[in-house]
Amino acid sequence: MIERDDMTFTFAEYQRRLGELRARIAERRLDAVVVTDPENITYLTDYQTTGYSFFQALVIPLEKEPFMITRALEESNIFARTWVELTRPYPDTGDAIQMLVDALREFGLADKRIGYERNSYFFPAYQQDYIHTTLKNAKLMDCFGIVEEGRICKSQEEIAIMRRAALATEAGMKAGIDICRPGITENEIGAEIAAAMFRAGGETPAVMPYVTSGPRTMIGHATFEGRTVQPNEHVFLEVGGCYRRYHTAMMRTVILGELSDAMYQSQEVMKRALNEIHRVVQPGMTVSDVDNMVRNIIMDNQVGASLITRSGYSIGIAFPPSWDEGYIISLKQGNSAVLKPGMTFHMIPWMWGIEGNKTCGISDTIEITEDGCRSFFNLDRDFTVKPLSIEQERTKLAIDLSNTRPAQEESKKAKSHAKQAEKAAS
Repeated sequence: MIERDDMTFTFAEYQRRLGELRARIAERRLDAVVVTDPENITYLTDYQTTGYSFFQALVIPLEKEPFMITRALEESNIFARTWVELTRPYPDTGDAIQMLVDALREFGLADKRIGYERNSYFFPAYQQDYIHTTLKNAKLMDCFGIVEEGRICKSQEEIAIMRRAALATEAGMKAGIDICRPGITENEIGAEIAAAMFRAGGETPAVMPYVTSGPRTMIGHATFEGRTVQPNEHVFLEVGGCYRRYHTAMMRTVILGELSDAMYQSQEVMKRALNEIHRVVQPGMTVSDVDNMVRNIIMDNQVGASLITRSGYSIGIAFPPSWDEGYIISLKQGNSAVLKPGMTFHMIPWMWGIEGNKTCGISDTIEITEDGCRSFFNLDRDFTVKPLSIEQERTKLAIDLSNTRPAQEESKKAKSHAKQAEKAAS
C-alpha cells in the first residue's frame, strides 16, 4: 500500500476498511476475493472512473498485496487516486478476463479458494463461466455482500463527506424551488438545479434531478422532457447531491396557484410520517418495523393516494444508473435487518395518485445515531406555494376561454341543427 494524504479519506480509514474486510475473508475460509462492483472498489481504494463499463477488478488476497485489473486508459486513475501499487492493465484489443486469470496465476491464487461477486452488474455470466472453465484447480465461491457488510454503517469520516453532499443537495433544491413558475420548462428547472449543486461544490451525481409537473408527476422515475409548466399545476422535485461519489437526496413539492384541500392534507400526512420517523426511529428497530410505521401513516389518507414503493433505502456511494444502496438494504415489509448507528437512509414517505392524477413528495436523508436519528438537511418541509400573479391569472383565464370557445361553437351548431330538424319534422 502507498501511504498518501491526498485521498478522500485518511490512509488510516482505508487501512481499517481493508483490515475489516480481510477479517471477513478469513471468517469465510477464503484465500482472496475478486471485487468488481464499482462502489465497492471506490469504498476500498478511492478509485473512481466513468469508464466502469470496461471490466475492472480489485483482487484482495488474505495476506499478500492487493492488485487491480483495469483497462490501460483507466490505470491512470489508480496512480492518481489510490493506495494500490500493483496493477495489471489490458489494452482495448486485449482480453480483460484472460488478464485476470493470468494475474491470479502470477500471484499464486490459481488453486485457492477465491470469492467473487456473483451478482455484480459488471461481471456478467459469460465472463464468470470463462473463469470457472479456465481456473479448474481453484474453488470459486460467491461472496456477494462481503464488502457491503462494511459499507452499510458509515464511519464518521463518511458522514462528514455526506454532509458535503447534503450542501449540494440543498443548494440544488432551493434553486429548483425558486425558479419554478408557470411558463418555464422542466428542462430549465433541471438546469438551474444542476448549476446550483455544482456551484455549491457538488460533483456529477449518479442521477440528474427528477423534475416533473402536472400530469407527468404520475410517471415513475420520469424527469425533465421539455414540458412547459402551466398555471395551477404542481411541480415534483427530487434532487440527489454528490460529493466524492457519496450522495444524499430529498423530495419537495411546489404549488403554482392555490393550495387545494387535497394537497394540504397530503402535505400534512407526509410531514406526520417524517416527524414520526425522527421521533421513533433508533438502533434496534427492524427495517420492517420502520416500513410498517411509515406505510400505515401514508395509507391512512382521504385523498386516494398510496405508497406503492419501499419507504426508504440505504444511501451512500453510488455510480450511475442509481444513487441508492437499496440492493444492500431497503426499508420494506418482511425485512428483519436491524438498524445500527451509522446507517444512512433516504426516507421517502411520498404519495402517489392524489385525487387520481397527482404525485407529491417530501423526503429526508437521515443518519441513525446512538439514540435515534438525525437529518442531513435544514430545508423547510412544507410545500412551497406560489400564488399566481394578476398577469398569470389573466393568462390562465384567456387560455380557459380559448379552450371553451370551440365547445360553445359546437353547442350552438348542435342547437341549430336540432331546430332545423324540428322544422323539417313538422
